Amino acid sequence: MKKEETYIDSTVNYIKKNLIKGYNRESLKWALMSQGKPRMEVEKAFRQADAEISRDAQLARQQQASIAPPPMIETIQEEPKRGFLSRLFGI
Repeated sequence: MKKEETYIDSTVNYIKKNLIKGYNRESLKWALMSQGKPRMEVEKAFRQADAEISRDAQLARQQQASIAPPPMIETIQEEPKRGFLSRLFGI
């Protein structure tokens, strides 16, 4: 069964979507309150959206870390030093 989206969930999704797009938090708060949403509900939705965004980011970091291959370590072999005459004449 799919959980029915509640009032706060739709507000949280709206906030998350617009924060990810780069909108300012204060302008989002103003827009929500001007649509008639109570200030306490908006504040609660912002706290929940922040928690969900940080949780999603942490899960993405963990998933990326488990997928990333181990770093490759290459050994560098230096050529033996040659004198001036051998470099000049190619000996």
